[in-house]
Amino acid sequence: MLEHSDVAARLPAQDLKRAKAFYKDKLGLTPTEERSGGLRYCCGNGWFSLFESSGRPSGAHTQMAWEVEDLEAVVAELRTRGVVFEEYDLPGLKTVNGIAEVEGNYPSRGGVGERAAWFRDSEGNLLGIGQPKR
Repeated sequence: MLEHSDVAARLPAQDLKRAKAFYKDKLGLTPTEERSGGLRYCCGNGWFSLFESSGRPSGAHTQMAWEVEDLEAVVAELRTRGVVFEEYDLPGLKTVNGIAEVEGNYPSRGGVGERAAWFRDSEGNLLGIGQPKR
């Protein structure tokens, strides 16, 4: 049943206008659909929505992530647009210049681990970018 259905993320935004500007100016994304109280974005074969909400994102875990072919190039480009990457120094997870080597137990498509980076959007949602290790 569900294994044949598309899946998509929903992210809360306390200020939809501010969020729309962040996703356009910082990430280069334009909504494919706009409604009062919500925005929809298509990326690759997936999509996600931002919805106006008085609730706050958890901020404690990755809420959505993109898979890319060249992590360094994407991180470098996003930095030129003003995106600030998180730095972590935790047991089993340490970033160097914003990028972490995630060990092989992390599930990824065809990979044996992942290289990853994280940043927060204008609303506090924690977003990730990953490149599977092959």
